[in-house]
Amino acid sequence: MKHFHILLTSLVIVATISARGQQRLIQIPAGSWKLSLMVGADLRLYQLGCGSVSEQVFLPEKTPAREREWLPAYGNGYVAEPAVQVTHADGNTSLDLCYVRHHREELPDEVSLTKIEMKDTHYAFYADIYVKAYRRMNLMEIWTVYRNAEPGGAVTLNRFASASPLIDGRSYWLTQFNGHYKHEATMEEERLGRGVKQIGSTLGVRSHYYVMPAVMVSCGGPASEDSGEVYGLALSWSGNFLFAFDHNWSGALRIIGGINPLGGQYRLDRDSSLVTPTLVWCRSSEGTGTLSRNLHRWADRYVVRDPDRDRPVLLNNWEATHCDFDEQRLTKLFDGARQVRAELFLLDDGWFGNDSCARNDDRHGLGDWQVNRNKLPHGLGYLANEAHKRGLGLGIWLEPEMVNPASQLFQAHPNWVIRQPFREPILGRHQEILDLTRPEVYAFERQIFADVLGRNPGIGYVKWDCNRFVTQPGSSYLPADRQSHLLTDYTFRLYSLMADMVRRYPKVMAMLCAGGGGRADYGSMRYFHSLWPSDNTDPIDRIKIQWGFGHFFPAKTLSAHVTRMGKRHLKLAIDVAMSGAFGIDLAIDQATQLERSRLAHAVDVYKRQVRPLVMHGDLYRLLSPYTHDVAALSYVAPDRRRAVVYLYQTGDLAPGRVCLKGLDPDAQYVVRELDTACTDTIHLADCHASGCELMSAGVSVRLKEKYDSAILEIIQL
Repeated sequence: MKHFHILLTSLVIVATISARGQQRLIQIPAGSWKLSLMVGADLRLYQLGCGSVSEQVFLPEKTPAREREWLPAYGNGYVAEPAVQVTHADGNTSLDLCYVRHHREELPDEVSLTKIEMKDTHYAFYADIYVKAYRRMNLMEIWTVYRNAEPGGAVTLNRFASASPLIDGRSYWLTQFNGHYKHEATMEEERLGRGVKQIGSTLGVRSHYYVMPAVMVSCGGPASEDSGEVYGLALSWSGNFLFAFDHNWSGALRIIGGINPLGGQYRLDRDSSLVTPTLVWCRSSEGTGTLSRNLHRWADRYVVRDPDRDRPVLLNNWEATHCDFDEQRLTKLFDGARQVRAELFLLDDGWFGNDSCARNDDRHGLGDWQVNRNKLPHGLGYLANEAHKRGLGLGIWLEPEMVNPASQLFQAHPNWVIRQPFREPILGRHQEILDLTRPEVYAFERQIFADVLGRNPGIGYVKWDCNRFVTQPGSSYLPADRQSHLLTDYTFRLYSLMADMVRRYPKVMAMLCAGGGGRADYGSMRYFHSLWPSDNTDPIDRIKIQWGFGHFFPAKTLSAHVTRMGKRHLKLAIDVAMSGAFGIDLAIDQATQLERSRLAHAVDVYKRQVRPLVMHGDLYRLLSPYTHDVAALSYVAPDRRRAVVYLYQTGDLAPGRVCLKGLDPDAQYVVRELDTACTDTIHLADCHASGCELMSAGVSVRLKEKYDSAILEIIQL
């Protein structure tokens, strides 16, 4: 987990207004753009705009209309969609937030932190707004801390958004990343009409099953890759979330983002506070390509764990064995992993539980994290040693938050699960969710990592899974007046558990899985090296899935495996997987010698020539699978001396030439095809051209037919 350190000596701005009639301009630059706020004569905080950093902004002669408020509150004159709504201890349902003071601190790495303190005009209720601006990435993080100091008692937060910025344009186009199981991150774009549109989740756990907590909004027309004003917004939160888009009568678009308040009202006792998740807000005046690269650079530097550490090429046994394996079968797979030059073997589900609760299927054993004595009589330490003998690391699958009713844990502690009383239990994938707000459950889950990782130091990788969501949000631990806290507090406790894993086992790498991309967000990614985008590994479907996720997440975080799903040609499966954190998930011991030879060659090419660009290159999307019969993307080294280009023919028509991006126009490059050992067809003869020629005239690639593919290497001479 990454932390920023506030330097107390770096205070550069302090301001306070104690009487009405004064106005103040607050400008927060974030690289090429800035946020302009204004304290009005009525002491309310208004947003004047967000635009180019060179644009001059002046205080208006008149106080802006109420729909320009920065954090609009319900109940005292604001009649549009509010960002915050409270009920005071005395029952008053109105809130009137006014400016108290603000200060700005300059942090290292061209980062600033602005805190704006707001207070109700009558009650001792506060909203502290934080804006952290990253000038090198054209990006801001915004969050709010709600504080109750009212002497009368608890205040109920009915709505408590993280932020609610305004965008001004002629028209607005929203791109959301929808999907469901095996169709994650499907991009859908629409023009926003007048009124309010909402997208969000109330699933509680694995909340991103149907939609990601990230959107893009373009102004003046549909989003374009290389031109136009476009904003990216993402909530760093793994629980219930809500985005509201209010295209109001003034023509502005308000975007309210935060924890979904449905069933989640939060009571603040006196002298207590709630810190909301951060809303990431990035702007580009040069289209979605620049937007994604800025988001990737920010995530790489400030979010993702160990950004400079190579993601290992791994072999997973799930597609080969499911839960049906023993030591002999696993060691055969170890031998196969060594033959294809993988770096790590990931032991998936099915290694735990005993007797009547043995994990031989998905109905048994979750919660009983003891090694299965029949399958693995010599234990995990033996497996780790056998893997190490073959030059492999060993990883392991865990689903610590879940329990099967057919488990010793559930039989001993049936009250540990999330469930509503007096209702028939509703299972998901034959399992229930452990209530992390209960201290005993938190301690139990923490001990899982001690038992598995602490006692088996040979394990260097964890796949953390989560395979159902909440359908009956009830806790037998929380008191009656705190039941609505369950899903919010669960997520806070989940982050605490993840942080504890990182703190105790900093060298253990971790992949985040949630039945696919059910936890694809910047909040959880602070504790993981990669995420599993989808259980759908058909390379044709994965092209779009990874294309969607790639708008917000760096390539190094997107685990992509070669499998037999879809029964595609091995060459296509390899080429698609090589555009992310490369891995293999098939019965390698049953693969032909030719298949193993081609996989070994691909692994060598990936390690030597591709992985450095996947890890550190800038993404340039060339041809979209949504609009072309060939999908094309590239990663370009920061110094522009090397690049790798991926081409996938998904339809019947292939373009004659593909124009590249991001190269040095004055440099000379050699272009050649990679991984030709996996195919009998050569798609490109080696050629030389300038960066200008490659970007304007393009490169000619002879893709032959539907499902053909090629990877090109571009090297500066």
